[in-house]
Amino acid sequence: MFKNEANQVRAGWLIFLAFVAMFIIQQLFALPGGILLAIVDFPFQDGNYDMDINAAFARHPWIFLLTQGGGTVGGMLATVLLWKFVNKGTLRELGFRGSLRDLWFGLFLGAVSITVIFLILLASGSIDMLNSFRSPEFTVYTLSYLFLFILVGFFEEMFFRGYVMSTMERRGNRKWLIYVVSALVFSLAHGMNPNVSILGLVNIALVGFLFAYMFDATKSLWLPIGYHITWNYFQGNVFGFAVSGTEPFGIYNVSVENGNDLLTGGAFGLEGGLLATLLIVLGFFATRVYVKMRIK
Repeated sequence: MFKNEANQVRAGWLIFLAFVAMFIIQQLFALPGGILLAIVDFPFQDGNYDMDINAAFARHPWIFLLTQGGGTVGGMLATVLLWKFVNKGTLRELGFRGSLRDLWFGLFLGAVSITVIFLILLASGSIDMLNSFRSPEFTVYTLSYLFLFILVGFFEEMFFRGYVMSTMERRGNRKWLIYVVSALVFSLAHGMNPNVSILGLVNIALVGFLFAYMFDATKSLWLPIGYHITWNYFQGNVFGFAVSGTEPFGIYNVSVENGNDLLTGGAFGLEGGLLATLLIVLGFFATRVYVKMRIK
């Protein structure tokens, strides 16, 4: 049950234990931000204090970055330590190899994908812009969320692709199973997000397949890391859509109230819509073309 025919601990147990350890360390690293928020935001105002944690973080974006970013850094550290001391692997074997050209293409592809979805929704009247292209609203969130989404892109690809896929590959699992497990675990990890939808979880699993394909095709984490960063950042902090259900702070702001949720994704964000499904599928073709050109 616990070991395979080669007397090795099965990949599933390694992944499960890594997930639990990573979660615990994330909470520990996020704790200082939570304590600071309580100290700074706790005093009652006229006896009518708003206990909404999201509203409190909205009042203190840098504390939010400290809390969420701290937890993300903790997850990255846990992944590296588990890979090094439990799996006996190097960072290169985890996926940090290959050309940084892959990172730049990933950044480009993620940004273009979200921009295409935005333009289609705008042209079809599915969304309403609340500020014009000539009046971008730059705020502290524009910078703080850039830092956060860079950390998220690195952490989630290190764990869900680098750790999960490489651990399973080392145990001789079939490629299709490696893809499925990586994508499903990635989707399930987003299952408690606010305003979650079935289509949203399906699309997150689908983009998990895309990230797995990018990692497998390039033998490197750089391409999925780049795509992941700009997919999130352009969605939430450029065009002002919710990101997997979380509140957006875009330099442009949009309303999806008059649109079809099947296209816009509704309160969950673009990942809950069919246009995201289409662009993710196109991402497979774009990656295939890029990899072929990269080899030449």
